[in-house]
Amino acid sequence: MNSHQIRFDADLIRRYDRSGPRYTSYPTAVQFTDRYGLAEYRAAAIASNHDPIPRPLSLYVHIPFCSSPCFYCGCTKVITRNHEKAEAYLLRLHREIELQGELFDRDREVEQLHFGGGTPTFLTSLEIDRLIEKLARHFKLSRDPGREYSIELDPRTITRDTLRDLAKVGFNRCSLGIQDFDPLVQEAVNRIQSVPDTLRLIREAREFGFGSVSVDLIYGLPKQNLEGFSRTLDTVLSARPDRFAVYAYAHLPQMFKAQRQLNAADLPAPETRLALLGLTIEKLSSAGYVYIGMDHFALPDDELVLAQENGTLQRNFQGYSTRGYCDLIGLGVSSIGKIGDTFAQNRKTLPDYYGSLDRGELAVHRGLELTRDDVIRRDVIQQIMCYGVLDFDATAARWGIDFRGYFASELKALEPMVADGLAEFAAPGLRVLPAGRLLLRHLGMAFDAYLASAQAAQQRFSKAI
Repeated sequence: MNSHQIRFDADLIRRYDRSGPRYTSYPTAVQFTDRYGLAEYRAAAIASNHDPIPRPLSLYVHIPFCSSPCFYCGCTKVITRNHEKAEAYLLRLHREIELQGELFDRDREVEQLHFGGGTPTFLTSLEIDRLIEKLARHFKLSRDPGREYSIELDPRTITRDTLRDLAKVGFNRCSLGIQDFDPLVQEAVNRIQSVPDTLRLIREAREFGFGSVSVDLIYGLPKQNLEGFSRTLDTVLSARPDRFAVYAYAHLPQMFKAQRQLNAADLPAPETRLALLGLTIEKLSSAGYVYIGMDHFALPDDELVLAQENGTLQRNFQGYSTRGYCDLIGLGVSSIGKIGDTFAQNRKTLPDYYGSLDRGELAVHRGLELTRDDVIRRDVIQQIMCYGVLDFDATAARWGIDFRGYFASELKALEPMVADGLAEFAAPGLRVLPAGRLLLRHLGMAFDAYLASAQAAQQRFSKAI
């Protein structure tokens, strides 16, 4: 069982505050190639039906539309107030659901469903209802109370009626963006959001039977300071959400056009960013939240904590998630799926996505079929990222390798991190120590065969803190 202890060591974090993958997949999306396309995806999907015990399914549905831009955002999105664009998108999304549904046996139950964005509730309640009906016609949607059907919400646009409608069609989990309640920060990032509306949404979600409510915060935003972020944390804690995702803002204006609207001079200094992280850990830990890893905190009885304890936690493109045993189908523009030992991504722009579906084809255009070495390393990195424990002998037995021989250079590369107190070589192999739990990605990087150089990591990935 993983220890949930965490220790904030500012000096250690400063030394390791360099760029690296977040390991929402291994290999990361940087390695995806157009040599893996539609034919390879179809073959993988059909083959997955014939596994000795076919895996249940998880569906991710991407709704890219937002009525206004949040300047910090790096998601695939379309800014518009023209609802006709959503109608055109749904026409293709319904067609994609039909085509995907043809590939998977109908006895494979959908245990997990997530609507992400963009802003999923840019769609009307009727459009969401019809979308769920379409999914139900082509997939076996679970009605089990233990299913995890979640949707991302924008507190600025959600009414009580919307929440009631979402619960009625089967959603039982939700996440909502807050980022920061400080008015100066909200103005700087173009996201004005009231405290009463947000707290009302959390309260009403519970009234309508949403069993888990998660909130997103970001530290490192323009004009952020300790006093203001402390007030935000206290305000949100008063509502006692089930989960927190507290992300470090990654300022990459060369990659994300919206971020060019931000004044880089307003970004907090590195020492302030570090102090904001320390403040967050102190307040959430004192309030009884468990640190899952990589930005995520949850109450002790939350599904994330239980999944970490029973071995079904995973890292995927939504961060930490339960039900790591499911095959994941990505629906919508830019979505990524994982079928067995393959990854597949849809086309990233609306014209390209529409063009594929208008030709009667799925929009898959790149991906990756993992080698045996990839699969072994994915297992190792997932153990570190999800559980903080790497079992050498169990891993060796699972893959038929001599662990210490196979990973001799990697174990050597870990020695400085062990010396610095991030982890220890102790039964059953490698154990992450409390001071290393904020630096999980660095331990994972030791086993990453694709990080050819520190320079490559600097160019492609965000910094740790």
